[in-house]
Amino acid sequence: MLIQVALPLSLAFIMFSLGYGLTLADFSRVFTMPRAVIVGVLLQVVALPVLAFLALMVFDLPPALAFGVMVLSFCPGGVTSNILTKLAGGTVALSITLTAIVSLLSVLTVPFLVVWAAGRFLGADAPEVDVTTIGISMFAITAVPVIFGLLVRAFDPDLAYRAEKKISLAATVLFVLVVAVALYTNWELFVASIGELGPILMGLNVVLLCVGIISARLLGLTGSDGLCVSIEMGVQNATLGITVAGMVAQTGGIPEYAVPAAVYGITMYIVTIPGMFILRSVFAKG
Repeated sequence: MLIQVALPLSLAFIMFSLGYGLTLADFSRVFTMPRAVIVGVLLQVVALPVLAFLALMVFDLPPALAFGVMVLSFCPGGVTSNILTKLAGGTVALSITLTAIVSLLSVLTVPFLVVWAAGRFLGADAPEVDVTTIGISMFAITAVPVIFGLLVRAFDPDLAYRAEKKISLAATVLFVLVVAVALYTNWELFVASIGELGPILMGLNVVLLCVGIISARLLGLTGSDGLCVSIEMGVQNATLGITVAGMVAQTGGIPEYAVPAAVYGITMYIVTIPGMFILRSVFAKG
């Protein structure tokens, strides 16, 4: 019961922290830098799940873990992608915009994609997935907190500016705790499957970073925009992946479907942090 309450509340606060860092100007960038926004959104919403699916055709994972990988691929970029984009020298404004837009879009895309993935990878063992219930739940714990955070910031910008770092830190701590609890709850499964999950998740992460920056370059985006798109591709909202897995399983705890998201919540930083500086160097030379 504690996990059932704490996990959605943790995700809601993390999404509130995202909205708290937004202004209405962030959404106006859809019109001021449309090409970069469209490229970033399409890569995350379309290309990322396709690449994950292709990876699963190469790596032979147990059905539950394969389904978990797909659930993760449907999730938007994580809130920490904004920080990593800044460290890498990417376009922070674009990162914030992409994270916000794809997070809001996920309320519509994730429920339907989850139903498809359950049927494709779990087959007859797939639990009954209620698209409407998942959609409403996601709206309540993702879109509503983002909008609320945006309104709070708009109401008192000065207070928001002073408190933003503390809110962001609290969200980061909650993210770490959620991943830790997910791993602890499924520790035996994690130990048994890390040899299978590690290569596919880290390999997929590398591919996502490369596809992001190469696609951006081929489409004529600047180097900083390319770095942003690349990081947004590689850093996923693992907390949302764990939460959605719990909604699907309806077991009252954190199911095995959540293990890939929990593992990726760690490995994505191991790969992305050094990777983004390597890509920046290569991109600058090109």
